[in-house]
Amino acid sequence: MSQTVSTLMSAPEAIDPIKGSLVVSLITWEAADLTIDCLRSVEAEIETVADFRVVVVDNGSRDGSDKKVEQAIIENAWDSWATFVRAQGNHGFGAGNNIVFKEVLEDERATDFVVMLNPDTIVRPGAFRILVDFMRRHPEVGIAGGRSEDPDETPQLCCFRFPNILSELSLYLKIGIVDHLLQRFLTKVPIPELNRQIDWVSGALMIVRREVLEDVGLMDEGYFLYYEETDFTLRARRAGWTCWHVPKSRIVHFVGQSTGVTTRGVKPDRRPKYWYESRHRYFVKNHGLLYAAVVDACAISACALWRARRSIQRKPDYDPPHLLGDLIRHSVFVRGRKLNSPEEARPESA
Repeated sequence: MSQTVSTLMSAPEAIDPIKGSLVVSLITWEAADLTIDCLRSVEAEIETVADFRVVVVDNGSRDGSDKKVEQAIIENAWDSWATFVRAQGNHGFGAGNNIVFKEVLEDERATDFVVMLNPDTIVRPGAFRILVDFMRRHPEVGIAGGRSEDPDETPQLCCFRFPNILSELSLYLKIGIVDHLLQRFLTKVPIPELNRQIDWVSGALMIVRREVLEDVGLMDEGYFLYYEETDFTLRARRAGWTCWHVPKSRIVHFVGQSTGVTTRGVKPDRRPKYWYESRHRYFVKNHGLLYAAVVDACAISACALWRARRSIQRKPDYDPPHLLGDLIRHSVFVRGRKLNSPEEARPESA
């Protein structure tokens, strides 16, 4: 374990475990060291919930990460609470979690809750206990998420409103007065200090009630990566379940380290094809072709206006390369209604 990671883990308090059964779903791909550090932080939490186990799903790693993680589980005697599973190839974040969801639904032990946890995280003391306690006290809540933060405890954006026409317009137009006027429609919300009902929370730390899985089913495997937890939470909302942000449950999230897509502090690389395909799927599937067409028209027009303004005013360019062209190529005006099948959603390089 690295020196940096060890400083993020403090000794847990000696407390009686909270009642309830919990399965942590940890999906990893070619991120052995991150996954092992994450499991080490989880180890300190296994006594905080009465019935606690972890399922690590390797999503078809090709660099030997699967063997390294499996060996670490054995060498550290984590196999008393952690099970290692190899997926048949990398079919995406949702497909990996569905392996665990199916097991939970078929298990006669009737697990109460499932937590989705990213491998590029370190769990702060009490994170799982806090979430389980919140869910037990609020049976009407179907999904909840904790706070993601930097190692220095700076909070990260991890709870959001559902994407919509006005949020897409503001996102690509980049005009402060427009952002202010449309503030209550934007996906980003001020980081809450208290428990708050919200539209959706980050899948880096998300607890799901078993009954939600029974009501809405598995995650949509047509999303390879991104938008899958947004889609899942929207389906739960439509089935009558609420979603909450619980900021006292905390993780350190090394943003983008497990995927390489959402790294911060540097100019981003070109967004992968599957990001645009997930965006297209979300709007067409959940809101229909006409709504998706308006979304795409707003995004493309706003992006074109921003790029013209940036060029005239000589503003720095922090957009991903080929952003405008990619928005057009993956819009309903080019793709139409077509949604990728789960197999088509999988990148060739995965």
